[in-house]
Parts: sequence; C-alpha cells; structure tokens
Amino acid sequence: MNHYNRRDFIRTSAIAAGSVVIAGLPAACRGKKETKKFFKYAFCNEIIKEFSWPEQCDIVGKAGYEGIEVAPFTLVKEGVDEISQSMRQQMVRDMKNAGIVCPGLHWLFVAPPQGLHFTTPDDQLRQRSVDYLVKLIDFCGDLGGEIMVFGSPAQRGSSGGISVMDATNYFAEGLAKVADHAKERNVLILVEPLPKKDTDVVNTLEEAMKVVNKINHPNIATMFDFHNSVDETEPWSGLIQKYFRYIHHVHVQNMDGSLIMSDKIPQDFIPIFELLKKLDFKKWVSVEVFDFSPGGKFIAEESMKTFLEIERLIN
Repeated sequence: MNHYNRRDFIRTSAIAAGSVVIAGLPAACRGKKETKKFFKYAFCNEIIKEFSWPEQCDIVGKAGYEGIEVAPFTLVKEGVDEISQSMRQQMVRDMKNAGIVCPGLHWLFVAPPQGLHFTTPDDQLRQRSVDYLVKLIDFCGDLGGEIMVFGSPAQRGSSGGISVMDATNYFAEGLAKVADHAKERNVLILVEPLPKKDTDVVNTLEEAMKVVNKINHPNIATMFDFHNSVDETEPWSGLIQKYFRYIHHVHVQNMDGSLIMSDKIPQDFIPIFELLKKLDFKKWVSVEVFDFSPGGKFIAEESMKTFLEIERLIN
C-alpha cells in the first residue's frame, strides 16, 4: 500500500520542485492531449495506489482526466491526521502540476483507521466514527474536493443485534451531525446505494432518498453507480429522471466491477449517458473498478478511450 508518510512527502516535494518549469507550460506542451468533452471525468486513485501521489496525478492527467478521486485509506497508515496542512497543500500543487483537481473522496471508512463503524449500537464507537467523518470533510475541503461518496458497506450495516431500521436511523443521525460542517467546507456527502450482498443498509436510490429526505439538508445528497444498481426494480433511466436533482456523482464500471473496454461498451449504458447529456449533467463521472489486474495505467487509458467512444456515440 502506498502511504503518504513523511518519506513519501519528501520524495513528492523533490519531484514537485523539479516540475516547476514544466507546470508553467500549457497542458499541450506537457504531453497531455486536450480533447473537448461534454462530461467531467475522474479516476479513482486506489486503482493506481502502488504509485506515489505525484505519479498518480501524472498518470491521471496524461490519460486525459480532469480529476482524481481519492480513497483516503491509500494514503495513510493510521488516519488522515498524518497528512499535515503543508502536505495537503503539496498534494494540491501536485494535482495542479498534472492539470487536474480533486472531485472528492470515496471509500471513506475503509481501514485505516481500524474498527470504525457508523451504524453500530455502541454509542462511543459510533461517535468516534462520526468524529472521523468530520476529519475527512476537512481533508476533502483542503484538497478542494466537492463530494464525499459514503459507500463503505462493512462500516454501515446492521450489527450487534439491531434492526436494519435502527441501523438506518443511526446512519441518518450521524450524517445530520456533520451536515453543517460539510456546508462550511463546501462539501456534499453522498449516500451511495449498495448491493444487498454487501450491506443491508440502503440498497436502492429510493432508500438513499429516504435518508436524504429525513436529514433534509442541502449538503446531503446521493449518487448513481452502475455496478451497485443490481437491487433496483425501476429502469435506470426512470431512476435518474426521478432523482436527478439529488444525483451529484456517477461511478462507471461493468456490472461485474471490471474495466469497460472501448470496443465492448454495454449497449444499455449508452442511453443513460444520452439521458445525462440531455439533462445537462455537469457533475463528475468517475471510473471505479474492482479488478485491478489489467494494470492501473492501462485501466486509466482504456477507460478514457471508452468515455471518448461513448461521447462519439451520443453526439
């Protein structure tokens, strides 16, 4: 795992210092081919977590993305407290040097830190988890991020003998506690529907919207993920039209979680991108795959080819 510790920070600073002249050049001079696109595309950094942070930024920028979505666990040994303000500022400079920004965070509660659980009946543990979410909001804000995708199935299911309803209520209570702070940092927390095989708390967009509506705060919303839609009973197009104003992010991958090859785009995906374009979706569209075996650089490059092919097909 690539931790953003002091050793890596020193290495990062050296790389960044050597990139000052390069960073001042137009993107085209840095080898990044600019292509006019309708959607804003991001790439999830855990796919390339074996690289240093500046290398990750460079890979994502050169592949043609506008943003790098961050999984905090890939950068730390114990928690985001390790990443000082000066380190965060350097991370922002690294992104700027690569011509990209940070859309936000996902995989919020994957260890480290160990043992967090957002919907446990253990009051102290639940509060500790809420407190860490506040730290993640600050980390996201410091990176310039706009959204935080709350998936993390292992840390949000019913446990300790409580019902799904009780766990879902704890989920809403915890999010309500941090909503005002998220607003202060200009961050949206997005309730991500996840498959029943992964968690029993919030499996559909309708259930996500029940949580969103219960909290009733402008900084709590939801998102759409192709892979996680297996328990939906309504067509994707209907869901997106019904909840469009609350959908602030889209994750893209094959239904089995693998890379979508540019010459094997699922045909039922195309109308969804047509619909998003028709509805003038200006939020982020991000690659999140779960099979890293093709290699991070290849996944980044091939996924961008896929996005460009989709754009060609819907124009």
